[in-house]
Amino acid sequence: MATGLASKCSQVGRSLCGGLSNNLSGILSTSHETTSSTFLSQQQRTFIQMRTVLKVVDNSGAKKVMCIQALKANKKGARLGDTIVASVKEAHPNGKVKKGKVVYGVVVRAAMQRGRCDGSEVKFDDNAVVLVDKQGQPIGTRVFGPVPHELRKKKHVKILSLAEHIA
Repeated sequence: MATGLASKCSQVGRSLCGGLSNNLSGILSTSHETTSSTFLSQQQRTFIQMRTVLKVVDNSGAKKVMCIQALKANKKGARLGDTIVASVKEAHPNGKVKKGKVVYGVVVRAAMQRGRCDGSEVKFDDNAVVLVDKQGQPIGTRVFGPVPHELRKKKHVKILSLAEHIA
């Protein structure tokens, strides 16, 4: 009878330990899921790459575009002043550019920080683009919001002349 009781206790102990280990693994997996979800919820500030949605900051008629390809950029993607090929996703009804049209654009604001010669860094809250034709001339006649002066080095002087504020 004592041996039967000992075997029952060992089975109960195993089931308790098994239950504890299952609960601990549940807690660990829950904390891992929480950590990964908070990591994914934080905005990553990376290059402008394929399928990145950008705001259009000129009066060409487009509101939002999606990047198809970064031209003249490194393999990772586009940065400030780089030219991209994009598809118009949202547009004003009476604008020059219609929804679905494939256009060229110059990145004028990027969320990824960029270092300057004097040691300071410039970064913006959003990713924004100005639409241009194949020769690099802006389609719109106005540029809204701040535009960095690094565009001068990339030979986009016309965009700088149309801008309200040069940062």
